[in-house]
Amino acid sequence: MLTGVELKSDDQIRTMRRAGLITRAALQAARAACVPGATTADVDAAGARVIEEAGATSNFKGYHGYPATLCVSVNEVVVHGIPGDRVLQPGDMVSIDGGAIVDGFHGDSALTVFVGGEEQADPGHVRLSQVTEEILWAGIAAMATGRKVGDIGAAIEARAQELAPDLGLIEDFTGHGIGTQMHMDPEVLNYDAKRKGPKLRPGMCLAIEPMLVAGDIATETLADDWTVVTADGSRASHWEHTVARHARGIWVLTAEDGGAERLAPYGVTPVALD
Repeated sequence: MLTGVELKSDDQIRTMRRAGLITRAALQAARAACVPGATTADVDAAGARVIEEAGATSNFKGYHGYPATLCVSVNEVVVHGIPGDRVLQPGDMVSIDGGAIVDGFHGDSALTVFVGGEEQADPGHVRLSQVTEEILWAGIAAMATGRKVGDIGAAIEARAQELAPDLGLIEDFTGHGIGTQMHMDPEVLNYDAKRKGPKLRPGMCLAIEPMLVAGDIATETLADDWTVVTADGSRASHWEHTVARHARGIWVLTAEDGGAERLAPYGVTPVALD
């Protein structure tokens, strides 16, 4: 342990990789379920089946009373959308967030998908998602090359400003440490701040998760005490990966290739512990 930050052994990171791949499979099933006419409950059920069949446990369901396996956030919903009877329409922008527990260790990931495919969506909304995913990878690359946790947020904000200064970078929600719990120290900001946080060390596992909106960054929480929406009704995108830093490099635990393809443009090669 380091200043409250849980450091993992290589074997524990391998266990988190198992949780990460199950999380990825659940999100891919949920993505496939995002078709016109499906409900957000259908999307949740698709992800839940994968986690159950893999012998893992959802780390969302029951968390502080949360009632579902996934968060399914449509259009103006930034995060924590509770699945239900909302029917998906062509062009809807859906951010799906979820995770799995394997042998006491957690995985956590999120992605954004368009109902009916990107060709059904507004090009501006597609750009919003693409930029959000790209700034996520900028942050992950900074976990490999940076000195402190705060370097991740600095990289995310710098890349966002470079690619799309017109989009809003949400500041109210952050990434986090992850391991034997889903949310742990340290806090991982998605923007540059004077407070740089702890030093990046081997054994750190972080969930990095930027969110961008097409309008103002102000948000509101609905009466269910979970669903967070943009105050101006603009679209929102959310992407997330669980990443480990170990003695030989980083490994994106929720990416099938460990992050190799998307990190290559940043000059970073992930190192698996397999």
